[in-house]
Amino acid sequence: MSNTVTWARVKSPWVLHFNSGACNGCDIEVVAALTPKYDVERFGIKLEPSPRHADVLLVTGCVTQQCAERLKRIYDQMPQPKFVVAIGACACSGGVFAGNYNVVGGADKVVPVTAYIPGCPPRPEALIDGVVKLLNALSPPKPKKKPKQEKPAEVPKEEAKTPEAPKPETPASQEAKPKVEEAKVDAK
Repeated sequence: MSNTVTWARVKSPWVLHFNSGACNGCDIEVVAALTPKYDVERFGIKLEPSPRHADVLLVTGCVTQQCAERLKRIYDQMPQPKFVVAIGACACSGGVFAGNYNVVGGADKVVPVTAYIPGCPPRPEALIDGVVKLLNALSPPKPKKKPKQEKPAEVPKEEAKTPEAPKPETPASQEAKPKVEEAKVDAK
């Protein structure tokens, strides 16, 4: 049963987008990735507004103190197995807002992050690549095909009947020695 569930999650992941306080640069790129130009539905990716049905949580922006509790609550509402993708420099590490009085930091300070997609903002191609790599990591490895065992080459009947090639001739000095030794043995 778990193979079927894994297959379904890999072939049709539903993503939930959560903006935790960003400049909207990453949000625009996420929305652009959902347009027909990039066609993420070919990978089965669907934007889902409810955390109760989502498989992957896409987090953009640095996590503020005000949003930290909400992010944790949304993460807890997602069914198992759940995955978090931090999109952009702010979600990965806090970005330019790191060290600010109301910024907790990156998404990994509040929830466990499965994949990081750096950039300010990352291109839609990078978003698609990151999610597809996450999905490929989830799918069980396919068994490698064993190479066919090669049978010894059968010799055609015509070639089997041909006599062996003559052995190369040995130099004259080597031929002479055995004859001399044979002569000594005969003399005794």
